[in-house]
Amino acid sequence: MLTALRLIRVLERIIEQRRKPVCLRTDNGPEFISHKLQEWCENRGIRIVYIQPGNPTQNAFIERKNGSLRRGLLDAYMFSSLTEVRFMDEERQRDYNMERPHKSLGYLSPVKYAQEQLEAKISNP
Repeated sequence: MLTALRLIRVLERIIEQRRKPVCLRTDNGPEFISHKLQEWCENRGIRIVYIQPGNPTQNAFIERKNGSLRRGLLDAYMFSSLTEVRFMDEERQRDYNMERPHKSLGYLSPVKYAQEQLEAKISNP
């Protein structure tokens, strides 16, 4: 389970690598409704936008990711341990983010696309 404090650490790392988001769209999970996260967002000027309970389409990106993870990994293999699941998921994530070309990103991987966007931003401020 992802705790609010762990979520905050992950968000801080993302902000260091990219930039601060204007808002977070999320479900009503305990890590997202915690006072610690709400306070952290308020101190940084980040708005939290909660989806309505029972309306997962309001958070379609994560629902698509969850479906892809379920179909491409969890339903596709028989696992003998949680360690094996974690290892295969890390492999899948690395391939998806670093190797696999995405049509919507001009046939670049997400990492390559992000690098090009950052380089373009640096050279054209």
